[in-house]
Order: sequence, then structure tokens, then C-alpha cells
Amino acid sequence: MKRVYVAGCYSANNVITVLDNMRKGIRMSTRVLLAGFSVFSPWLDYHFTLALQGDEKLTVDDYYGYSISWLEVSDIMLVLPGYETSKGTLNEISVAKDLDIPIYYSFDDLIKEVKP
Repeated sequence: MKRVYVAGCYSANNVITVLDNMRKGIRMSTRVLLAGFSVFSPWLDYHFTLALQGDEKLTVDDYYGYSISWLEVSDIMLVLPGYETSKGTLNEISVAKDLDIPIYYSFDDLIKEVKP
């Protein structure tokens, strides 16, 4: 099963936009999974934060590092619209290019060109 890393905006300057970014990212990740791919969805990271106890902490750098580790073993990257303002996504695109991981900017193009 091909591994698809789905990337796009997550953080924002207000909670409503963050939640909207999460909704869009999780929805696209679900579509990718339903299409027959194995998917990495960084918008599900919030589960880790909810599971922290006591003095346990995860930093933004912890999340970035773990996401890049999954990107490095992915077969494909799918980037959602609006990524141009996302520092994290721009970095992920750079890493994918350095590793020669194919990048798609449309779900339809991914489905047309790649078989799960």
C-alpha cells in the first residue's frame, strides 16, 4: 500500500481557522485512506496533546520532527490548497523535493496518476 503524507496549513492566529484547517486536513486524509492509500495526517496530532499527563510536554519542534520522520518514509506527498502561507508545509515540500518524493497538489491528480 502506497504511503501518502498529506500536508497543508494547520496553525493560524485564531482557533476557528485552526479548527477549519484541521477539518480540511482530516477530511482530505480520509478521502486518501478511502481511495486505498496508507495515509499520514498531521492534523491528528492533537490526540497526543490530549493524552499528556502531569509535567509531560510536547513542543512544536517535537511535532515537526516526528512529522518529517514520517515524510522521509512516505512514497508520495499530497499538498492541500493554501499551503503557501504555512512555514511547516513549505519546509515539508522542500524536504520532499530533496528526497525525490513525488508531490501532488490535487487529490484528482493523485488518483489519476497513482494506483493505490
